[in-house]
Amino acid sequence: IIIEQRFKTYSPPRSIPVHVCVSVLRFKDSRMDDVWLVDFYAPWCGYCKKLEPVWQEVGAELSRSGSPVRVGKMDATAYSGMASEFGVRGYPTIKLLKGELAYNYKGPRTKDDVIEFANRVAGPAVRSLPSRQMFEHVLKRHSVLFLYVGGESPLKEKYTEVASELIVYTYFFSASEDVLPESVTLHELPSVLVFKDGTYFTYDEYEDGSLSSWVNRERFQSYLPIDGFTLYELGETGTAIPEHAVNILSVSAKGVKKRLKGLIQRVAAEHRDQFNRDFQFGHMDGNDYINSLIMGEVSVPSIIILNTSNEQYFLPAEPVEDLQQLLQFFSSVLDGSAPAYGGDGFLQRIKRVAYDARSTVMSVFRSSPLLGCFLFGLPLGVISLMCYGICMAESEDDTELMKRDGFTDEEEDEGEEEEQQRLTAGAEDTGEEDEDAEKINQKSPSEKKVD
Repeated sequence: IIIEQRFKTYSPPRSIPVHVCVSVLRFKDSRMDDVWLVDFYAPWCGYCKKLEPVWQEVGAELSRSGSPVRVGKMDATAYSGMASEFGVRGYPTIKLLKGELAYNYKGPRTKDDVIEFANRVAGPAVRSLPSRQMFEHVLKRHSVLFLYVGGESPLKEKYTEVASELIVYTYFFSASEDVLPESVTLHELPSVLVFKDGTYFTYDEYEDGSLSSWVNRERFQSYLPIDGFTLYELGETGTAIPEHAVNILSVSAKGVKKRLKGLIQRVAAEHRDQFNRDFQFGHMDGNDYINSLIMGEVSVPSIIILNTSNEQYFLPAEPVEDLQQLLQFFSSVLDGSAPAYGGDGFLQRIKRVAYDARSTVMSVFRSSPLLGCFLFGLPLGVISLMCYGICMAESEDDTELMKRDGFTDEEEDEGEEEEQQRLTAGAEDTGEEDEDAEKINQKSPSEKKVD
C-alpha cells in the first residue's frame, strides 16, 4: 500500500493481492482501528537506508504469518507535523501505534527483534495462561517473564498498568494458582512473580518498593551479555537508587575470561540479596565501546563499574584474584570509599565535546583520507583566503588615504630628506657663529677697540 507516496505499507509477495491505497488523512483517522508498525525516516539518513531491506523483510514476514500488525513507513521530513505529533525526534524512529498508545522500539534493528517486539506489543498487555502445559511452554520460550497469580484485586490493577507501560521490554502473564508447578510456593495471594535464571522471585511491596521499579529492575537476567542497546535500557530503568550501576566484564583471553566471569556469576547468584538492588552484572566482549564511553583506555580483561545515573565509573585498585577481593571492591563502591572517575560535571562535558570531535575527525581520516582532506582542508583554505583579503584591503585603504592627503610613498621620502638637509645646514651655520664669537672673546681690549 502506498499512502501519498510517502507512507507505504509493505505488501506480501505478488501472489497475494495488494490492499487499497489510502491517504495520510485517512490513515490518521482510521489508525485507531488497526495496529501499525511505522518507520519514521528521512530520505538523507544513512541509518534509514540501512534499515530499508530489514524493513521489507519485517513487512513480508508479518504478512505471511497472518499478524494483525500493518507495517508502514513515513517520510518524517515531508510530514513533519504528524511526526511531531507522534514524538519523533530522530531518524529512524520505529513506533508501534495501538489505539491511543504509541510504543517506541529501542532494540537492535534486526528482523527477528523487530518482529518479536511487534508481536509482543500488538497483543494484550497481560496474557492469560489457562493450563500448566501453556505455562511450561512460555517458560521455555522466554528468559524472563512476569506472572500475576490470583483474582481481581488492587494489585492486579497496578500490575495491568505496569504491563501496559513496560510491555515494550518483556512479557506479562496471569494465571490461577493451580497452573503453577508444585515447586513454586506462594505465601499469600494475590502475588506477582518473576521467573528467570532457572528460579523465581516474589514481589514484596514493603521490601521492593513500587511495583513499577521492581519490574524495571527485575526484567534483566542476573548476569547477561551487555552491548550498547542494553546499556541504554539500563540507563532508563528509572531506579530510585542513585548508586545503581552496571558491572561489565571486558574479556579477551579465554582462561582469564572464564575465571573472572565465574567470580562475577557467583556474586550475582550467591550474594543476590546484598547487591541485586544496586548492581546489574554482565559482560562485554572487547573494550572499544567502554573506551569511548569513559574517554579513556581500559585494559582487557578488566572489571569496571559504570554508574548509569551520573556517568561515573570505578576500577579496582589492583587485579582481582579471588571472590573476597571482588566482594570488597563492590562494597567499597557502595560505601563511597572507592575513588570515582568521570562524571557529568561541566569539565567532563567539555572533555566529551572535544573527545567526540577528535574521534569524528580521526574516523573520517581513517575511513577516507581524501574525503577528510577535502572536508577539513576546504574550510581552512576559505578562511585563509578571507584573512588574506582582509589584510590586503587594509593596506589598500592606507594607500588611498595617503593619496587623498596629497602624498605618495616617494613624495613622503623626498620631504623627509629635505627636512634633514635643512636641519644639517642650520647646525653648520650655528657652528660658524659660535667660532666667530670665540675668536672675538680671545682678542685683547686694544684690538677690540681698534675693531
